Amino acid sequence: MKAELMSIGKMADINHLSVATLRLYDKLGLIKPEYVDEETNYRFYDIRQNARLDMIAYMKDLGMSLAEIKDVLKKEDLNIIEDILIKKNEQIHKQIDELKRQHERVEQAIRNIERRRKSPTTGTLSLEYIDRRYIWGIDCDKNFYTDGIESYEASLCHLRRELLNSGFTHVQSYSVGTSINMDNFKNFVLKPEKLFVFLDHRTSLLHPSSIILDSSMYACIYVDSFSDEAECAKKLLDYCNSNGYTISGDYICEVMSEANIFNTSEREMFLRLQVPVAFK
Repeated sequence: MKAELMSIGKMADINHLSVATLRLYDKLGLIKPEYVDEETNYRFYDIRQNARLDMIAYMKDLGMSLAEIKDVLKKEDLNIIEDILIKKNEQIHKQIDELKRQHERVEQAIRNIERRRKSPTTGTLSLEYIDRRYIWGIDCDKNFYTDGIESYEASLCHLRRELLNSGFTHVQSYSVGTSINMDNFKNFVLKPEKLFVFLDHRTSLLHPSSIILDSSMYACIYVDSFSDEAECAKKLLDYCNSNGYTISGDYICEVMSEANIFNTSEREMFLRLQVPVAFK
């Protein structure tokens, strides 16, 4: 054995690795000891082998798996490295895009919860400016205002199935809304027209069938129970009529947040009922 060889412990220490990692690399054939004592089975390494360990570390930092690194080192072909890195680059871009979308959804959830904490109690009316929004949804084939929460749950399952079939992710189905045709609402005919999700602008561009809700002044009322929506919707209509507001668009029930923590048998929804209004 060469006097300048070092033990596996020393080799691991100077390369900031564990002994177990070096043994794994040996088992996979990534880097073999320079010498193995036949009697003790102790492994010894040459300091010049640091170059191979540096290369392995570099490829790991690029996101390559040990199996990919093994293949590259075995075939000694730079073209293989290039092909792998091109694929890794594409994967990273997809991950970055998904993280951006997730970040936007998390921020929106924080805003919704904060809004819930600071919003007035159920039944309080307000006049608010709401900026442009984007929605994607389906036509309602059930009237959950007359049929109850079970009918709403069935419609929500249908919506989520259509979302997944159209390339959306499941998490995008949590920001839900329903609408009633403007003329029906004016006559207080509670018949849902559409069930939809709210989208960020980036996601709406990927789905040409999404719809724009223009910015407007909205008459609003906040509700913390599905069962109270009809009563509060009537208060909202009376509020518009008594103040001389012209209802200029469809009625929307927006689920601001859900917190099914204390009630496991029914959704605990915080709702913002709203209609766009114009002024005489």
